[in-house]
Amino acid sequence: MATVLIIVDMQNDFLPGGALAVAGGDEIIDEINRISKDYELVVATQDWHPRNHGSFASQHEGSRPYEIGELAGMPQVMWSDHCVQGTLGAELTRHLDQERVEAIFRKGMNPKIDSYSAFFDNGRLKATGLEGYLKDRGITEVHIAGLAADYCVWYTAQDAISLGFEAAILLDATRAIDPHGFEKIKQEFTGLGGRLI
Repeated sequence: MATVLIIVDMQNDFLPGGALAVAGGDEIIDEINRISKDYELVVATQDWHPRNHGSFASQHEGSRPYEIGELAGMPQVMWSDHCVQGTLGAELTRHLDQERVEAIFRKGMNPKIDSYSAFFDNGRLKATGLEGYLKDRGITEVHIAGLAADYCVWYTAQDAISLGFEAAILLDATRAIDPHGFEKIKQEFTGLGGRLI
């Protein structure tokens, strides 16, 4: 069975000191580097937002980070400005060993819709091309690491299952924004047939 490691959004802005830091996000870097050597194929994703992205609270008068608003007709968490194209915050952390990373899939470039999943934007209006890339390589199973467990990792895992892949979230190689909420997500994920490793 051909398996890929998908490293999700290991970018400076999601690490301690970044604009949208996930607590403990730096703690998983060594684990990701260690396990990446065990996979024949490793890919990564990168949030790559324009400065005027609609998911930024700064783009909505009176809005504050973490409030729920609306974007593209869907509920939207309003985030701090993060992973703006061409900034240091958008770069993959230099501590991530990229030697094994064959391709990087960028997402979140359309200012009118957010994009958590490695496969699609949140409305499934546009694909990133990852599905075809993996299927062309004969991949049948995806293992997902990175940040954040309860957003981009989770959305990637759901979409992987819906596209016919077997999917697993690597618990030692991810961290959640809301660990309590992630407990519920883990139950939902296993209910969909996903595995927690």
